[in-house]
Amino acid sequence: MMNRRKLLAHSATGITAVSALGLVGCAGPTVDDYAQEKPALDLRSYFNGTVDAWGVFTDRQGKVVKRFTVEMLCTWQGEQGVLDESFAYSDGTSEKRIWRLTHLGEGRYQGTAGDVVGTASGQTRGNTFRWGYTLALPVNGTVLNVSMDDWMYLMNERVMLNKARMSKWGIHLGDVTLSFTRRA
Repeated sequence: MMNRRKLLAHSATGITAVSALGLVGCAGPTVDDYAQEKPALDLRSYFNGTVDAWGVFTDRQGKVVKRFTVEMLCTWQGEQGVLDESFAYSDGTSEKRIWRLTHLGEGRYQGTAGDVVGTASGQTRGNTFRWGYTLALPVNGTVLNVSMDDWMYLMNERVMLNKARMSKWGIHLGDVTLSFTRRA
């Protein structure tokens, strides 16, 4: 009887420890983790003028599904910004997205676009910007509202890297990876 109690106690302790590790494993990075990284990112400075981007969309297995380029015409008036994006895809299709951004102070931003459901919100810290929003994505004649967890990392005054994780109901659908370059 005593051995059975010890076994149950050890099992319960082991399950608790594994559960705790699982919860810690779910905790991902936060924008605050990059607060000391340089160069410091100011979206109003970086996205001002013309910015070119090259990117890929990969499915959940990592296979490239689509390649694309983007030309962004970016302007700011005070705390209000417009990012006018023109996409050209490898399959010959094109798309336009116009972001309207508001700088809220202390590196916080909100934004809207025609295919964004509700309001996007984000925060800069150090060289990093994390942006979260719901995108209305056309797929095979229907529109899916997908969650975007969008991270940008300033590499130098002209180059920024971007990786966005796309999910629906917590299920990973794929990733968008881009490289931005500000025109000189």
